[in-house]
Amino acid sequence: MRVYLSIDMEGIAGVVHEDQTNPVDPRCAGEYGRFRRLMTLEANAAIEGALAGGATRVLVNDSHWSMRNLLAEELHPGAELLSGGPKTWSMMEGIEAGWDLAAFIGYHAKAGTENAILDHTYTDRIMDVRLNGISVGEVGVNAALAGTFGVPVALVTGDKAVGLEARALLGDRVQTIAVKEAVSRHAARHLSPDTARSLIRDSMREVVEDTRRNGVARAKRFVVPSPVTIEVDFSSTVHADHAAMAPGIARTGPRTVLARYEDFREVFRAFRTIFNLAGVE
Repeated sequence: MRVYLSIDMEGIAGVVHEDQTNPVDPRCAGEYGRFRRLMTLEANAAIEGALAGGATRVLVNDSHWSMRNLLAEELHPGAELLSGGPKTWSMMEGIEAGWDLAAFIGYHAKAGTENAILDHTYTDRIMDVRLNGISVGEVGVNAALAGTFGVPVALVTGDKAVGLEARALLGDRVQTIAVKEAVSRHAARHLSPDTARSLIRDSMREVVEDTRRNGVARAKRFVVPSPVTIEVDFSSTVHADHAAMAPGIARTGPRTVLARYEDFREVFRAFRTIFNLAGVE
């Protein structure tokens, strides 16, 4: 049983503000240091659950910001750590190696979601992403890439909003854990970190045991039918100015660009390229 874990930070129990997730601003060092440890502990809970359920290999991909957040010396020794960047598949680096199931830990809702902690889609420059006309966030983009490589997403943890988003997109067979419920973008009611980790551990064990026992993951692979059209709405026209310079990218509106490919892997590469280009002011 091979288990792939993508670990983000905004959906960790206790996190409500960018200052708690910012690894580059020295003013945030104290809070960030505390919450990167809580991120590591939630990753460990997922690892422990996967191993208890019978996983023989676990890969943890650090998926937040610079992707150098997890404390390597405190990570459970039963897992491999994939960190740093750039990574071709970003939050999903390593998914191409082949896995029986994937889990998204500490995830957040897509840009524009009401009552969601730190809602965004890969970058604050993006207002919306649509795959074949369906609005998606990081859960959707990343699950589609996993599906391309034959991997179903069996568990998503974070706030209540991202759980609802995951179920609406991936179906009721994906298991979700709400470690907090937002009352605004920067405020939430939380489970205690210990309780959150216990739920993650138990749910991870359950989905791995279920897959090992039945030979199939409880969740279906999320596959976007080909050809795949991706549309990206940026927050400013200058972002679209830069993004539209990439080959194969069409400008379809003042802040919107579009690309179409047969293979979702090319869609993902195009998406990475255009939002990185859009970062040039």
